Amino acid sequence: MSRIKYYIFVFLACFCSLIFAQEDEVQDTDLLAMRLQERLSQAKLESDRADYYNALGNLDKALDIAKKIDDKKNQGIIHTKIAKVRYLVGETDKAYVSLNTAIQLQRENNDYANLAISYNIKGVIYSTKAQYTDALEYYNSAKNLFEQEDLEEYISEVTLNEAKAYIALNRYDEAKAQLEKTIIISKKYDQRRRLSSALIQTGKVSSALNSNDLALSQVEEGLSIARAYNIAENINEAYLTLSDIHKARGDYKNSYEYITRHIKLSDSILDVKRENLAPGITSQSISKYKDAQNAQLKEQIEEVSAESNFTRITTILSIALITILSLLTLSLYKNNNIRLKTNNMLHKKNDELIVAKEKAELASKTKANFLSTVTHELRTPLYAVTGLTNMLLDEKPKEHQIPHLKSLKFSGDYLLTFINDILQINKIEANKVELDPEIFNLKNKIENVMSALSNSAKDNGTDLHFDYEDGLPETYNGDQLKISQILINLLGNAIKFTKDGDIWVRVYKINKKDDKYRLRFEIEDNGIGITKEKQDEMFESFSQGSVQINRKYGGTGLGLSIVKGLIKILKGKIYLKSELGKGTTFFFEIPLEKAEKIEAPKKVEETKQANKMEDLDLSDVKILVVEDNKINQMITKKILNKMGLYCDVVDNGEAAVEQVKSTEYKVVLMDIHMPGISGLEATKIIRTFDKDLVIFALTAVTLEDKMHEFGEAGFNDIISKPFKQEDFEGKLYDVLSGKEVVSSFF
Repeated sequence: MSRIKYYIFVFLACFCSLIFAQEDEVQDTDLLAMRLQERLSQAKLESDRADYYNALGNLDKALDIAKKIDDKKNQGIIHTKIAKVRYLVGETDKAYVSLNTAIQLQRENNDYANLAISYNIKGVIYSTKAQYTDALEYYNSAKNLFEQEDLEEYISEVTLNEAKAYIALNRYDEAKAQLEKTIIISKKYDQRRRLSSALIQTGKVSSALNSNDLALSQVEEGLSIARAYNIAENINEAYLTLSDIHKARGDYKNSYEYITRHIKLSDSILDVKRENLAPGITSQSISKYKDAQNAQLKEQIEEVSAESNFTRITTILSIALITILSLLTLSLYKNNNIRLKTNNMLHKKNDELIVAKEKAELASKTKANFLSTVTHELRTPLYAVTGLTNMLLDEKPKEHQIPHLKSLKFSGDYLLTFINDILQINKIEANKVELDPEIFNLKNKIENVMSALSNSAKDNGTDLHFDYEDGLPETYNGDQLKISQILINLLGNAIKFTKDGDIWVRVYKINKKDDKYRLRFEIEDNGIGITKEKQDEMFESFSQGSVQINRKYGGTGLGLSIVKGLIKILKGKIYLKSELGKGTTFFFEIPLEKAEKIEAPKKVEETKQANKMEDLDLSDVKILVVEDNKINQMITKKILNKMGLYCDVVDNGEAAVEQVKSTEYKVVLMDIHMPGISGLEATKIIRTFDKDLVIFALTAVTLEDKMHEFGEAGFNDIISKPFKQEDFEGKLYDVLSGKEVVSSFF
């Protein structure tokens, strides 16, 4: 019995020991977590007072604790903090290593908020190395993550850093836009340091744009905030900026005074940094930096002092210079004559080349600006023409009026097609068309194009035939949109010029290597054909077979020029064979990469959007139309009313911002060009207090070159004027039925 009691006693002792050990382990983990936070708090205090050596010590100890308790999130945070301190003491390479470790941990743990902070610091490091393009990419990533995590208060630091990078690149308009965002957010969250810095940087931009009086007031406002809250770095930056502005204004006395203040404060700041660093290389690097800064600042003082006496010195130098030049002119005259004769021809040729290059660049820029302006001016009245025509056709016109309205609609659609063709030619010539590859079924794509054009072929009494090489793969990775556009143009041309005939579309392989195929496409017709004289010109812009053909068959003469440009982008080539009266064959070859088969999308029965809209409860839905053109206001409002939607109308950006603040809208339709602030600026302001409101850019501007601006401003999508009514209704239906808006920006 005593033996049994002994075993029970041993078992209970072991059991209790195990329980207490687990409790100790829990207590140890909690204790270590508390110590971790204490170390981090202490490191922050030390870093804030520039005691970087001790801050690094506490961060290293905090990192050891985080590793011991396997706290991955805090490990990432600590590596980011170490990187920041390393950067502040000039150890950029070590900072870079710590930052990469932090980013890896934060990605693994989906810690997007701290990943954004790391990206921002990495951008700063790239800026320090003058690698501004890389820096801007990291700033943009940081900004997107902060927006994703709904951390608007952190965005101001990123936009401020972006602005500094743009200033360094002399891209002042972009810098100005980022500084405006910084100021708005800084005021909203009472971020005095960032507000002060943003005002000083805004002053730099204004000065660079030759608005020195405005620059002066902006920097002085920033300096006032920095002084009120004792922000030494901003005060120092303001002194240097004010010195430059006064110098630009010709006020050398004040320029000298501010540069002197800047030197004194720079010395004080550097002394504080040096006192708080570990002795050795880092301290020495600060001393070297200080010496270099002093030398640079002394040069600036000498420059300012010299310029204050500029008028007097200029007079003396001018007299001396005239005397010296008079003596030299006589002795150099004969030599120059001989040399000028030999070099004259070379200089003339070089000058001609430079002038020609400048003229070409100016002509290209003028052409782009002209096209942008003209297309906008044409699209705006076209919106009125097509909109009013559709409205009149829907309002039960008299029988004899219908043909006239349809002719008007055809003319409007034709003019819009012509404008779009011109824009695409311009974009191709400017090398602004990019490839957008995706996996698609080539055979299905061609069949769809032929099906879409089959009615036109039937109207001409023409039969379409399709021959796809046996055994040729159907699924490829390529830019199917551009291939479709090429086929539509070529097949559309063949149909237009073939009456009561036949058209053959053939696809076959020329060669292959691994999964890379080179395919040839043929579009052959037995239509009117092309004369040999005209064949060489067919791919030029505005080229037609003849004036008579143009009048009889219509067309802009831009289709084949677009086709040639698109095929060149696809790294292919095109040529033709034709005989007058017997027909034409267009051949084009492009490389395509074979891909795995994709599942065919399920067919969805199409129903009219108008019918869908009737199924929705629209009683509480309000839409805001922001448009300054009275006719366009009326058309848009009438289209919305016909769909059963209520809308308010305002004619400028300022009114739009106030209206959104006071009324809850489901959608805003925002025009871009308006008096006062533009639609872009109005949207940026709205996004500072409402991120969820759906805002469509309802615009007649050229979209391709502006796409990034619309995305950055905060638009959900773009509706281009004049729009197809079914597309317009479709986008509104998606929003009102709760579907996610599919943006055109991605």
